[in-house]
This record gives sequence, structure tokens and C-alpha cells, in this order.
Amino acid sequence: MAESLPEHERILQEIESTDTACVGPTLRSVYDDQPNAHQRFMEKLDACIRNHDREIEKMCNFHHQGFVDAITELLKVRADAGKLKVQVTDTNRRLQDAGKEVIAQTEEIIRCRIQQRNITTVVEKLQLCLPVLEMYSKLKEQMNVKRYYSALKTMEQLENMYLPRVSQYRFCQIMIENLPKLREEIKEISMSDLKDFLESIRKHSDKIGETAMKQAQQQKTFNTALQKQNNVNYGRNMYVINGRVPEPKYEITSKRTLEEEDEHEEEVLTAHDLVDFSPVYRCLHIYSVLGDGETFENYYRKQRRKQARLVLQPQSSMHETVEGYRRYFSQIVGFFVVEDHILHVTQGLVTRAYTDELWNMALSKIIAVLRTHSSYCTDPDLVLELKNLIVVFADTLQGYGFPVNRLFDLLFEIRDQYNETLLKKWAGLFRDIFEADNYSPIPVANEEEYKIVISKFPFQDPELDKQFFPKKLPMSQSVPQIYIQVKEFIYASLKFSESLHRSSTEIDDMLRKSTNLLLTRTLSSCLQNLIKKPHIGLTELVQIIINTTHLEQACKYLEDFITNITNISQETVHTARLYGLSTFKDARHAAEGEIYTKLNQKIDEFIQLADYDWTMSEPAGRASGYLMDLINFLRSTFQVFTHLPGKVAQTACMSACQHLSTSLMQMLLDSELKQISMGAVQQFNLDVIQCELFASSEPVPGFHGDTLQLAFIDLRQLLDLFMVWDWSTYLADYGQPTSKYLRVNPSTALTLLEKMKDTSKKNNIFAQFRKNDRDKQKLIETVVKQLRSLVNGMSQHT
Repeated sequence: MAESLPEHERILQEIESTDTACVGPTLRSVYDDQPNAHQRFMEKLDACIRNHDREIEKMCNFHHQGFVDAITELLKVRADAGKLKVQVTDTNRRLQDAGKEVIAQTEEIIRCRIQQRNITTVVEKLQLCLPVLEMYSKLKEQMNVKRYYSALKTMEQLENMYLPRVSQYRFCQIMIENLPKLREEIKEISMSDLKDFLESIRKHSDKIGETAMKQAQQQKTFNTALQKQNNVNYGRNMYVINGRVPEPKYEITSKRTLEEEDEHEEEVLTAHDLVDFSPVYRCLHIYSVLGDGETFENYYRKQRRKQARLVLQPQSSMHETVEGYRRYFSQIVGFFVVEDHILHVTQGLVTRAYTDELWNMALSKIIAVLRTHSSYCTDPDLVLELKNLIVVFADTLQGYGFPVNRLFDLLFEIRDQYNETLLKKWAGLFRDIFEADNYSPIPVANEEEYKIVISKFPFQDPELDKQFFPKKLPMSQSVPQIYIQVKEFIYASLKFSESLHRSSTEIDDMLRKSTNLLLTRTLSSCLQNLIKKPHIGLTELVQIIINTTHLEQACKYLEDFITNITNISQETVHTARLYGLSTFKDARHAAEGEIYTKLNQKIDEFIQLADYDWTMSEPAGRASGYLMDLINFLRSTFQVFTHLPGKVAQTACMSACQHLSTSLMQMLLDSELKQISMGAVQQFNLDVIQCELFASSEPVPGFHGDTLQLAFIDLRQLLDLFMVWDWSTYLADYGQPTSKYLRVNPSTALTLLEKMKDTSKKNNIFAQFRKNDRDKQKLIETVVKQLRSLVNGMSQHT
């Protein structure tokens, strides 16, 4: 008990001295102590409370007077405080009334300051946004006026400079989203413009090419005219043949060209003047800015390749007119002029390697097309115009830097074809001349007519010049006409050789080769066909021989003519000669052979009229009528041969006599003829005598002695053998060089003797022999046996 009291006092001291928040642990210790400790603690606590109350009462009693005094003072102060409150309230009211206006103005100032700050902020932001909006507005305006390249530059500035400054605003995001769409729109629009451009140049290619070719041709003509004028002062090597002076090439044309150049100086148009190239420039720049230049280049080249294939595809009827070729060439030239322009005004869109590749592809196609279509041309004038177009075409493209050597090589192929068409045309002209010719010597009534003829053909004959008019020239009308046409052919061939960039020597060589073809193939063929025609008689053949002789003599004038029109001096000519000599010699030989053939045919016709009575007992006493007609025909025919070269007439006469002799011999030995009487032999002998008389009369001068009579020697010896019946001499001298019947073949004699033997049996020609001299018949049989033995011996020896 005594122990717990101090503990309770300690607890009370802790409670009094401890903060109320920490009283819990102290109070808990009251309940953790001994039983009834709580009651004791409460008692102790009450005792402590009573002690404190007493102390408080003591203290209050001690301070009560002071408290009363203080209350009294406070009451006094309250009255003063009331007055002060009224005064303060009044002052406050008056102050509030006075401050309301200040507050209002202050609030206005604050509001204005806020507005000013906001305005400043807005101005600052607008200063950032306005350039963006202005650039975007500029972009829209550029889009509207189709300044797409500028628009792309504006977009680039927006993206790189302006939009990053105001990227936090929503309108900026909208712009950023729209820019790719605008770029795609620009690409589509520019590509559409490019397609329109490609379509436009496809349509205008022919106009561009036509203009370029015209300019190239005018330039070439102008240069040629200047060159010709410069050469005037150096003189010309003029050549006169029979009064004709070859007109200097280009002289009149050059003067007229120079005058036109002076009077009509037209503005030189280029591809850029005819076509607006801005779409392709713009599209190239646009795609380059967009970083897609390679795509654009590939697209452009692909489309142009397609257009090139279309341009290079000719119309099926192109070969029919020169306009078809001109349109074809104009389109190709226009295409490559555009490509050349693109090559020089752009960088990378078209390269030289690309244009060279495209040109090589095109050149191969062009050559194939021209080779095919030119083969259809049968008109030399059209082929010549085609050549001129190809030359202008090649010169035009060569001026733009494209190699054209293969085109000039092609021209050599076309030249051969041109010569072929010329040869066909001149073959027709030659045929017409031959058809229209009367194959009679040209009559000239006076000096004027004579000069007209020799102005066309180089003819000289001093003997004929001495004769008085009227007189006749030996050749027919076709000779000067043929000569003129050969010269016209040379002129026509020369036209093709011009502008081929070949030397005069080469041109001279080409002219000679083409003229050789005309002479050796065309004219020769026409002459051969003419000679073979059925209606050409002996008189015509004789005139043809005379004509070819004069044409042959004129060949040297043709050679001089070619040399002079090509301005080649005689000292520098190392070319082939003309083959006219051989041509006309061959034609003359063919005509001679035809004369021999026709003579023989005519002789055969007369011989077919022969009507011998092979069983006659006595001859008629005169030659057969058919033979006399034949001899008269031969006499008149050989009179026509007086203008022929001597050997030709002699050969023809000898050939005719030999053929007549052979035909008469064949008539005697004909296998169908079974019997021949002695009277028939005698009559046949009279005909042969007339043949011998004709031969001895020298129908053609120039034969020596009895040379012509030797044609009938076989017949004469055979008939003499049978007429004289000199078998003993024949058999005895057979095989001897001096034999009287050396030309009588045993087989021939045997054949004729057997025919006479058969006749003697049937017609009793030898009846008197049988009656009067039977030994004569035995002699015949003996002769037959001996002849047979001779024939058998000959066959065995053979």
C-alpha cells in the first residue's frame, strides 16, 4: 500500500506534465498494476483535483481586485472602442466609396494588360504563321496557273523552312497532309501534259521533218549555186556533138535559186518554233525535283521507242507515189530532229548513246523498207525522185550528226535497180523505134535536111558529100534515133549519179557500166529479137547490117560524150571502154546468119515448087520454070547486097549456091523417089546448067575465077558421069587425086544408078539394050556390084 502511493503520484505528475496525445500509455499502466489500483488511483486523483481547486481559489482571491479593475477599465475602453468602430466604419465606407472607381480602373488596366499580352502573343504567332499561309496561298496560285515547277519549289520551302516553325497548329498538319497529294497531282498533270506533247510531236513530225529537209535542200542548192558561180570565171570544158551542147547542170537553177534567196529571205524555222517543248522541260524538272527523274527518263524513252516503231512502219502503198516516200522520210526526220533538240537542251533525258542506238535501229529498218518498196518501183522517174529524197533525207540527218553512210550504200543498190528500170524503159523505146522504121536509106532533099540528120548522128562520108541533092544516107531513120536515145539514157543515168558524194571518175565509170548494159543487153536483145521477127525480110536484114555498122562507128563518139559530160580529161580516164563494138558485131553476125537462113528458106520454097516428071523419056529442052524464078529472085536479092560489106555479100551468095546445090542433090537422092529416067536426068542437067551460068555471071563481085561455080561441082560431076555413061573411067580412076569424077561419092552414084535401073525394068528405057545388046545390061549390073563393093570398102575403112 505504501508502495503504490508514490507510484500514483508519479503517474499524476506524468499526466500533468505530458501532452494529452501521449497520456494513453500512462493510463494503461494504471490498469496494469495491482487489483483495486484503479480505485486507489481515482481517489488519489480526486484528492489532487481538490488540491488544485483550493490553489485556484486562493489565486483567484489574490487577483480578484485586479480583475475588477481590469473589467472597469475594459468597460471604459468598450465605449471608446464603439466610437472608434463607428469612425472606422465611416472611414471604411468613405474609403470603399472612393476605391470603387480605382478598382474599376485597375481591373480595366489588368484586362487591357492581359489583352495587350495576348495581342502581342498573337502577333508573334501570326508573324510565324503568315509566311506559311502566304507560301501556301502562293502554292495554290501556282497550281491554278499551272506553274508546277515553281509550285514544287514552294512546297520544298514550306516543308523545310516554314512548316517546322508552326508545326503545333492544326492547320499546319492539314497542310502537311495535303502536300504529298499536291505532289501526286502535279506528277499526274505533268505526265498528262507530256502525253499531250508526245501526241503533238507525233502529229507534227512530218511537218518538222518537211521543214528540216526543205532547209537542208535550200542550203545545199544555195551552196551549189555559189560554187557554180565561182567556177564560171574558170571556164568550162564544153563538148559539142553534132550541133548539141550539153547544157551545164544547175546553171539556170542556180541563178534562179540565188535570186529567190535574195528576194525571199524567209525566217529559218526550227523544231522549237514548230513545237512547244515546255511540257517536256517542265515534266523533266518536276520529276527531277521529286527525285523520280529516272522513272521519267525511262517512260519518255519507252514512249519514244514506240513512236519510232510507228514512224518507221510504212504504208503498204508507199511505193506508188513519191508523196508516200516524202511523208515517210519527213516523219522520220521530224522524229530525230526532235530527239536531237531534246539531246541538246536537256541533260540526261536523252543521251548520245541512246540516240545512236535508236538511229541504228531505225536505219536498219529504213534500209529494209526502202529495199523492199523500191523493188516494186517500175517507173525510173519515180526511182529518181526516190533517190533525190534519200539524198536530201541523208544530208538532213547528217547535218544533225547522224551517220548516213549506209544510206549512200543503199543508193548504189537502188542505182542498179534504177538502171534496170531505165533499161526496161529504153527497151520499149528501142522496140518502138524499130517498129516505126521503114528500113530504107534516109532521103535528104537539100542541105538543111542533111544538117538536121548529121546534127543528130555523127555521120561522115566524103564520097556522099560530093554528090548532089537529093541523095540518100546509107542508114535508116532508126540509127539517129537510137543514137539520140542512147545519149538520153546517159543523161538519165547521170541524174542518178549526182549528189552521191562520188568523184567524177567514179561517176564516169558508173555511166560507162550502165551504158555498156544498155548496149550489150537491152539494145543487143532488141536487135536480136528484131532480127528473129518473121516479118523482117532480106531487105530489112540488109539494112539492119548497114545500121549496126554505122552505130558501131558511133561508139567512139559516145565514149567522148561520156568523158566530157563528166569533165574527165582523157589523160586520167582509166575506166572500162564501151562494149558497143561487140554488141553491134554480134547483132550484125546474127543478121548475117538470118540472111543466110532466110535465103535458104526462100530457096527451099522455090524448090518445093519443083514438079519434075522423073519418068519422062525426053527433056523439055529448056530449064524448069521454078528454077528460072529462083535465079531471078537471087539476082534481084544480091543487087540489094551492094551496100553490104563485100565478105557478107560473097558469103551470102556462096551460102545460097551451096544450099541450092545441096537441095538439088537431095532431090535426086530422095528416098521417096524410086525411079528416075534418063530424060529426067537430062532435064535436071539443064537446070544445073542454069545454076552454073548464074554462078559464072558473078552476081556478087569479088569472087576469083570459078570459085562460085565450085558450089555445083558435085552435081556437075555426078550428072556428067550419068550423061556420058563413063563408068569405066570413074571406076578406073576412083581414089586418084586427078580423077575426073573425084567429087562423086560411090554411094551417091549407086543410089542414083539403082533408081535408073528400076526405071529401065518398068519403062523399057533399056529395052533396046536388052534386045540389041544384052551385054549392056550385064555391064550395068557389074557396075552396081563394083559400086557396092566400093561402098562396103568405104564403110569397113571407116
